Amino acid sequence: MRIVITVVGKDKVGIIAKVTNILANNQVNVLNINQNIMEGFFNMVLIADMADSKMNLKTLKEHFAALAEEIGLEIRVQSEDIFTAMHQI
Repeated sequence: MRIVITVVGKDKVGIIAKVTNILANNQVNVLNINQNIMEGFFNMVLIADMADSKMNLKTLKEHFAALAEEIGLEIRVQSEDIFTAMHQI
């Protein structure tokens, strides 16, 4: 299953490292990453593949909810199908 992770908040050192460490530690492969910083605000969209992960989506979301609280950012994890359906015109 492919997932989309979005991260938004005040820029600080280590955001990408912390997000990708959770993915790497759970055998989730990063397929594409797009990030930018506008006037001190960090914005990232990451597409990943969970095919080789033993972790389910619910548990992965829990890991990212804890990280979001720890570093003070908004982090959303969704299946690619849900993300695409929500963003169709």
